[in-house]
Amino acid sequence: MSYSVGQVAGFAGVTVRTLHHYDEIGLLAPVGRSHAGHRRYSDADLDRLQQILFYRELGFPLDEVQALLDDPATDPREHLRRQHRVLTARIEKLQKMADAVEHAMEAQKMGIQLTPEERFEVFGDKDPEQYQEEAEQRWGNTEAWAESQRRAATYTKEDWQRIQAEVDDWGRRYAALVAAGEQPSGEAAMALAEEHRQHVSQNYFEVSYEMHVCFGDMYVADERFKAFYDSMGEGVAEHLRDAIHANAARNA
Repeated sequence: MSYSVGQVAGFAGVTVRTLHHYDEIGLLAPVGRSHAGHRRYSDADLDRLQQILFYRELGFPLDEVQALLDDPATDPREHLRRQHRVLTARIEKLQKMADAVEHAMEAQKMGIQLTPEERFEVFGDKDPEQYQEEAEQRWGNTEAWAESQRRAATYTKEDWQRIQAEVDDWGRRYAALVAAGEQPSGEAAMALAEEHRQHVSQNYFEVSYEMHVCFGDMYVADERFKAFYDSMGEGVAEHLRDAIHANAARNA
């Protein structure tokens, strides 16, 4: 069997112009021609086109697609195995995204006035509501909790972007300080600990030095907080706890 360029374009959902381009660059050169000189595609050509479109869907540039398909060391079964691995990873990622969107729809009570698209744009893969229910159970009856909810309900997308940018910038600077060997009781470390306290006070609720010390202890005792701060740099969680203690002591 052989197929015209129009038939193949219809099968694959691509334009005739795309097929002409693939032929011109040597990516998909049909094996046959009609008596009138028109391109005729074989079943093998269709198989190759399917491989091309798969890799293109995954974002591979055309030159890399050609290198993959023309590699003499790779047999068709290896292509299938590679595609299976990539598809499995993509399915897992899409499932996580679907779960996150579903969770976001169920958790509107947090008060962040963002669409799901804006929420992921601001927070990336960080779920701002991950510990919402637990936090409400622990502190829901406190004035600090009520104040944080009042403030959060008024924040716009730009406000959350600013807050996230401040957190990221602070984290980079603190990780660099730890990597440089600065002691937790040093001026630079205590200044960043104070900046941390001020950030929470300015954006969520007023944090006393005594409360900040409790936070610092929690950043090490709770493995989730420890993982968050240590993701900024090795040893950041414990270093920050000690710096918070030192900063509170000098301001007692």
